[in-house]
Formats: sequence, C-alpha cells, structure tokens
Amino acid sequence: MAWRPALLLLILLSAALPVAAEEAPSCPPAPIQPLVLPRLAQILRDGGEAVVLAFGSSSTQGAYASSPDRTYPARLEAALRREGLPVRVLNRGRNGEDALEMRARLEEDVITARPALVIWQLGVNGAIREQSLTRFRTLLRQGVTRMQEAGADVVLMDSQRGPWVAAHAVLRDAFDAALADVAQERGVQLFSRRRMMDAWAANGTADAAVIAPDGLHHNDRGYACLAEALASAIRAGLSTTR
Repeated sequence: MAWRPALLLLILLSAALPVAAEEAPSCPPAPIQPLVLPRLAQILRDGGEAVVLAFGSSSTQGAYASSPDRTYPARLEAALRREGLPVRVLNRGRNGEDALEMRARLEEDVITARPALVIWQLGVNGAIREQSLTRFRTLLRQGVTRMQEAGADVVLMDSQRGPWVAAHAVLRDAFDAALADVAQERGVQLFSRRRMMDAWAANGTADAAVIAPDGLHHNDRGYACLAEALASAIRAGLSTTR
C-alpha cells in the first residue's frame, strides 16, 4: 500500500492548516444602536477577557436554531472575536420563561458568573400570557438593580416582530414601553429588537426571512443578524468610551 504514507502526510498537513474564521452573514440594513458600556470598556482596556452573559427566554436559548452554534449568543461571541475583542459569551436562556422565573434564578445563573455585561431579553412571554404589567415592572427593576450592584453593565432587549407577537400587539407595546422606562429610570441601555426588525421590514425583508415557521422565534438567519446588530451596537459604544 504505497499510497498510505502519502495519504497520512496529506491528513497531517490538512490538520495543520488554520481554520478560517466564519464570515459575517448577509443581513438587512438597520440603524446602529450604540450601547455605552463602561464596565466592559474598562475590562477590555485593562487587557482582560470579558464575560458577556445573555440572559432571557427562548430567543436567548435559541429555539428553532439548527444547532447551539447558531444561537444569537454564540454568533455574538464569534462576531466580537472577529473584531479582535477578547470576550466570552455565556448563554443563560431558558425556553418559555417570564420575568418571575428569570428573577428566581438570577443569583445562580447570572451573578455568580461575574459578567462585565448582561444582555437581558424579556417581555414577550409576559405579553402573550397577559401577565400583570405592574408585577413585570417590579421584577424588572429588582433584576436590573441586582445586576448593577454586582458591577455589570446592563442592556435590556425588547420583543421581536412576527405573527405571534403581532397578535398580542397592545400588550407587546405595553411591555416594550416598560422596558424602555426602566432602562431610562435605572440608567441602563436598551437594545430595541423591534426597532431593528422594523428597519429590516422597511427595507423589504419579510418576517419569514428571519422568523421560524412557528411565527414567533428567529431562524438561523434571524439569530445571526441579531448578533451582528448587537456586535455593531457594542463596537459603536466602545468607540466612545475606550
């Protein structure tokens, strides 16, 4: 079998080749929403690796993503590292959870990780279940305050577009408004997924291009483009504080 040494050499040479970084996806245009993140900026200035923690429900865990590396937290880490930022993004999403359930696991799943930045996605499950808006605001304030006490930058993320969300538009608007109000009240950042997706729609992108067949969750492209928009927002904010 004279060919075997040559085959072995080819395999070894192939293994030694560097793996190309995954290219950025082709995404519809949307306005950049700069996120001012002093804690994250300080850690990166000091040369450390920063922990970014994605906290939320199914949009964070990655419902309807084809694999774990297609979720938005995984794609966000890839996008930031592609820009040379030493960050590690932890996925702490759980399908179907609302503010009460997330508040119950805040210490174990968020605070103990000592993140520089928490991206907290919530609201749509409360709207769909027609939960108390007053209770939602209270839980939201408590959670944000605890994250701030732990020294983390906080970004709140509102609801997505899609048929399921549109069917609960009145409550969706109220929960999204509560997120914006608490962000302003507590001095934290808001990343508006709704604003991003409205811009996508205005540029001719149908919901079906970025939303899964269930009409609620993102598909792979939706998660990838959400991650790219978040990465752009983080980079834009860092450029003003670093």
